[in-house]
Amino acid sequence: MLRRRLSGDEINAMPLCHYEGPVHVIRVLEDWKQALPDLRADGVLGFDTETRPTFRKGKVNAPALIQLATERAVYLIQLAWLPFGPHLAELLADPDIIKAGVGIRDDMRELAKLHEFEPAGLVDLGNVARAHKLSSQGLRTLAANLFGWRISKGSQCSNWSLMQLSQRQIAYAATDAWIGRLIFLRMRELGLVPQSTRNPAASPAMSEPGGA
Repeated sequence: MLRRRLSGDEINAMPLCHYEGPVHVIRVLEDWKQALPDLRADGVLGFDTETRPTFRKGKVNAPALIQLATERAVYLIQLAWLPFGPHLAELLADPDIIKAGVGIRDDMRELAKLHEFEPAGLVDLGNVARAHKLSSQGLRTLAANLFGWRISKGSQCSNWSLMQLSQRQIAYAATDAWIGRLIFLRMRELGLVPQSTRNPAASPAMSEPGGA
């Protein structure tokens, strides 16, 4: 079942789900310090970044947002307010805290251009899927295959450099980190990634089918 390729029509027929738990938008160092105990205690973090799209050939924008999901909350770090530096890099370089996402090494490479660091504890969900010959390797196709959920793409190409993010952007960004964490936990349950000494329980927070 996991190796079956889902059609676009099959995915579109699935219930639309998004994260509905607490979301904390981090803009100042004090907010980050308050978030750290939860981020460090969890052991498994869903990870993603968002970047303002560019429509000029050869121009690449720097990441504008970092998303980190724990069992209890999602944290959105706006890099226009709180620039990427050692305070943020320390967590991403901690080998004892798993950071799970799709294309995560590319994201880390872009962040390292802002402040040099050596990321550790990374799990690329797409690479895990490829290693096990799963047809679904992207975040949304993995969510569909593993959970039967459809995840919105609506705000993907919006302006992530805005000082004030819209509620749609916040919901989209939080969902991407949240679902990355749940995909990792489901993959671990299925034996696709090794069991670790930490074993946080998954407690999905999801909308009712048909939610925004």
